[in-house]
Amino acid sequence: MGFLAWYLGKLDSRPVITKSVSAGIIYAAADLTSQMITMPSFGSFDLLRTLRMAAYGLLFLGSAQHIWFNFLARILPKRDIFTTLEKLLLGQLTYAPFITAVFFFWNSALQGDSGGEIAAKLKRDLIPTMINGLLFWPICDFFTYKVIPVHLQPLMNSSFSYVWTIYLTYMASLTKAVAD
Repeated sequence: MGFLAWYLGKLDSRPVITKSVSAGIIYAAADLTSQMITMPSFGSFDLLRTLRMAAYGLLFLGSAQHIWFNFLARILPKRDIFTTLEKLLLGQLTYAPFITAVFFFWNSALQGDSGGEIAAKLKRDLIPTMINGLLFWPICDFFTYKVIPVHLQPLMNSSFSYVWTIYLTYMASLTKAVAD
């Protein structure tokens, strides 16, 4: 039995845990990549930052993806162009803002930011991040909803998230926002 067969078996037997572990690993790898890109030549890795990102994927995102993709498949089961565009629009208007806000809240709270600092960070970063996401996610979502089977959609989404998370962890690592 190869890795792919083992993984698909785990998706069948323990879907939420498998998707959560996958998201945690992908978010940790993306954060390490982001740090390598932005780190001064003789800098050191911020392992606490990487653990925050891995924990977000493991404890929140994997299960959220499982729920979201299964919900969409249940309410919009077709895979034609119109239904795919409906899923894409619904995701961009509801799921994406929620997931992005939770990401920034999670990261800021685990860094010890106050409620005012968290609110200032959301005010400063959420809308620009969402706008930038509109340049990336619709293409990824269209491919995911149109081509990928539902049980593999969270993995595909997490794979696309690898690239996106490099950007997100960069945004999350910016200097603290000043509370008004």
